[in-house]
Amino acid sequence: MEIKNLLFDLGGVIMNIRRSDCIAAFQRLGMAHPEEFLGEYVQAGPFMGIENGSMTPAQFRDALRPYLRRGVADEEIDAAFTEFLVGIPSSRLDALSRLRSKGYRIYLLSNTNPIMWNGKIADEFNRDGRLGIDGYFDGVVTSFEVHSMKPDAEIFRTASRNFGIAPEETLFLDDSAKNIEAAEALGFHGLLVEPGTEFPDLMTSAGFCL
Repeated sequence: MEIKNLLFDLGGVIMNIRRSDCIAAFQRLGMAHPEEFLGEYVQAGPFMGIENGSMTPAQFRDALRPYLRRGVADEEIDAAFTEFLVGIPSSRLDALSRLRSKGYRIYLLSNTNPIMWNGKIADEFNRDGRLGIDGYFDGVVTSFEVHSMKPDAEIFRTASRNFGIAPEETLFLDDSAKNIEAAEALGFHGLLVEPGTEFPDLMTSAGFCL
């Protein structure tokens, strides 16, 4: 196969995440069972609403308030939600830069939301002299902007149209087997990045030169 394009998931592949931290943070705000809303790969209720773009951040916060103790501020809700994100190891960003320098087109396809995207995620790509999101990717599709979420086929078709890439020339990397299966059904090549593995190592084992 001739791979020209690399399509990356963000959380669990580039960005380290920790669902348990987010659950604990919302419990501290008075939510009895945040785990019912916060899945490993897909969210529910207001958390899904903000990720698929059907809710604004303000609507998301208002929808959560009945589950929280009285008087919780917007900033506290945003901070608790952002606890899902741990950070991006520099080694992974270095690997993205090396792949780009070898002529691959690098793209990002993420189920995410504007609170994280415009906050912690942007900060991680900009801290310590890093290049910013545009410095690592040739294009980005986020679920909240296109109103579609993985594993729905439409978000993959949107990425293909927006980037002008052919699925058969594209390797998709994700930490969810369901998302990989959805992409492969549309003709993409898939590489599952399981917990505890690093995408540069997996790509090297698959024959890519980093």
